[in-house]
Amino acid sequence: MSIATSALPSQANKIRFIDIGVNLTDLVFRGEYHGKRKHDDDLPLVLERSRAAGVKSMIITGGNVHESRMALELAKEHGFYATVGCHPTHSTEFDKFKGGPEAYLDALDQLLQANVKGRGRAVAVGECGLDYDRTHFAAPEVQKKHFRSQLSLAKKYHLPLFLHSRSAHKDFVTILREEGFGINGGKEVGGNGGVVHSFTGLVEELAELMSMGFHVGVNGCSLKTTDNLACAQAINLDLLMLETDAPWCSMTGAHASKVHLNTLPTHLNELYFPPSVKPEKFSPGKVVKGRNEPCSIGGVAWVIHRLHPELSFEDVVDKIWRNTVDVFGLNELD
Repeated sequence: MSIATSALPSQANKIRFIDIGVNLTDLVFRGEYHGKRKHDDDLPLVLERSRAAGVKSMIITGGNVHESRMALELAKEHGFYATVGCHPTHSTEFDKFKGGPEAYLDALDQLLQANVKGRGRAVAVGECGLDYDRTHFAAPEVQKKHFRSQLSLAKKYHLPLFLHSRSAHKDFVTILREEGFGINGGKEVGGNGGVVHSFTGLVEELAELMSMGFHVGVNGCSLKTTDNLACAQAINLDLLMLETDAPWCSMTGAHASKVHLNTLPTHLNELYFPPSVKPEKFSPGKVVKGRNEPCSIGGVAWVIHRLHPELSFEDVVDKIWRNTVDVFGLNELD
């Protein structure tokens, strides 16, 4: 099927997505920005737009103990899924926690133990990893220590990892290898693979991660530059997943991806990128300008399709859907 005919209006309802990385716990979805309320809570409208765009489910990111609890609550309320873990920039919370690092890890453990089955369940350990772009939040040694400890939870519960790596590839893969995740996603030590989300690294780094058995998550930040596009094109489609990282990682006209988005059929463009207004001029029927939403995942998928013109849009989306269902065990979505 050609690009020109791959997304006709009558076929749009066949296109379905799972957003593997969305920060629905962020208060901007409740109308609050940097502690200041600018508009009414519009999360129901955000979810309504996502459904219209074909987003059948989401995995809500847990960035620390508090956010993981919130993510699980939202997942249960809306029939989504969640991750449980501590983002590297929050790593100092381990040491500041009452009872220390062991108590913090135990708090994550208890959340997993109580929520690995049923509606709104935890389907991954994370977001965890290393971030050397923001060491002002947590020093590298602190990040490495508490990244390593969270890998024990993935082994204990046989869950996939939801991973974060920024400017730290060497230390990142070293820790994964030392903990038994260097081959087949760690399945020999009780792990269950996982995904390196929001990938913006080098092609050589990508190749190493894939050789270790990990999937790769792509969002707007993964498609900013021509180098990013070349890297995204190099991802094995059997190891690719889609995400928005909303409310972050919006796709903008200044990104290299724009040339591909310009070919998006009008009816899909209206679903994935509805009209927007500034927060101060909030209108219930419009997206808030500068705040990414899950509905834009279709734009990410379209760019990937354009990087693989030999495949129809539907075929690309369906392959990624299958990857996601298989890794996170979301068989009920089928």
